[in-house]
Amino acid sequence: MSSSTAAHGSSPLTDAGPLSLAAREPHVPADRLVAEMVPPPRFDSVRFATYIPDPNQPSQTEAVGVLEGFAAGLGGAHATGAGRRGFFGLGRAKAPKTPAGPRGVYLDGGYGVGKTHLLASLWHATPAEPALKAFGTFVELTNLVGALGFQQTVQTLSNHRLLCIDEFELDDPGDTVLVSTLLGRLVEAGVALAATSNTLPGKLGEGRFAAADFLREIQGLSAHFRALRIDGEDYRHRGLPEAPAPFTDEQVTKAAYATPGASLDDFPHLLEHLAKVHPSRYGALTDGLDAVCLTDVRPVPDQSTALRLVVLADRLYDREVPVLASGLPFDRLFSEEMLNGGYRKKYFRAISRLTALARDAKGLVDR
Repeated sequence: MSSSTAAHGSSPLTDAGPLSLAAREPHVPADRLVAEMVPPPRFDSVRFATYIPDPNQPSQTEAVGVLEGFAAGLGGAHATGAGRRGFFGLGRAKAPKTPAGPRGVYLDGGYGVGKTHLLASLWHATPAEPALKAFGTFVELTNLVGALGFQQTVQTLSNHRLLCIDEFELDDPGDTVLVSTLLGRLVEAGVALAATSNTLPGKLGEGRFAAADFLREIQGLSAHFRALRIDGEDYRHRGLPEAPAPFTDEQVTKAAYATPGASLDDFPHLLEHLAKVHPSRYGALTDGLDAVCLTDVRPVPDQSTALRLVVLADRLYDREVPVLASGLPFDRLFSEEMLNGGYRKKYFRAISRLTALARDAKGLVDR
């Protein structure tokens, strides 16, 4: 059975057949894009109490205490009073006022010390309705601006109490300026900010995005941030894990038909389709999927395609969707030139995440 027949035709294994990512063209309303800016499912249950500080790393205990206090301080009215009126909504809106003290925290630390756990815990601990808090990666934030436009994004987020940005990146100067400008507008509106860095996995701290870099690049916003250094050993194993050996086309196709809620796509065809879907919709692209099955995985042909694949890998990882594949192993997706270039952090992250999802998918074979 060929993979193309399996993906688009019928099969003797089942009448229904698997789904296809390449057949989906989701249209996502703006309110859903913002409503989905919450911690990923794998961080639904994390709290400050579930973060276990290393007794040999006092900075971890200190960070928890500072963040708990920061969250508690966000329980009052919106800092500027913007958009708020008198009793029962009557009267004129209060005039904006400058928030006292830092309105942002930046979690500075190496790979695997639990920064995202702490950031998600801050989101959960902040005493505000979920609609008044937003959590997303740097890439998701830039994609939101791309989907809504800058002014609408400012307007949409200005009434939030907290914006958490995970994996802040500096590898694209244009995006850095864009987000820095956006954050400036949100700080003026009284929104509290929290951010973590994007770090390179497996390189023992080489190229680590440090607080000095962050504060320099956000220019006039540095005074609004308190940097919290979080020391510690990587709780994950250092070094990129070796990608598991791919399966055959036949094994992947059989597993796709035997797994309820699985999709089946030819990898090159899927990459072509991703170019037709805005990255802000990649989350919706994976709605309802319990597994992703890919045949004929091969090296990504160019950087634009590679960056789109990174976003898809992030969304699949956030949703813990296993990925079963044939062709090349995931650690051979990107060329040496890509892995040594300006977007290397993104590519190493995608390899690490797809490798983890490939391990999760092993049980789908020979069910």
